[in-house]
Amino acid sequence: MPSTNVSNAHKRSAREHLAGNLVLMRRERGWSQEDLALEAGLHRTFVAHVERGARNISLDNIEKLATVLGVETYCLLRPSPSTE
Repeated sequence: MPSTNVSNAHKRSAREHLAGNLVLMRRERGWSQEDLALEAGLHRTFVAHVERGARNISLDNIEKLATVLGVETYCLLRPSPSTE
């Protein structure tokens, strides 16, 4: 089994990475949850749930969010430097 530098206790899920990156990128642009939701064609409460990690999100909706944020889809799922 391959070893990693991250212990299981500190390993973050893809959902947690998505939530953190989404909040960070949205705030960097000065957007509200409603602004992001409107641009992506999603409901504001859905975006709020995703940002809290309370909702499972489809790849289609991750792509919509990435597109309006102007980033590649994988950027929303990768660990951010502040969380490594």
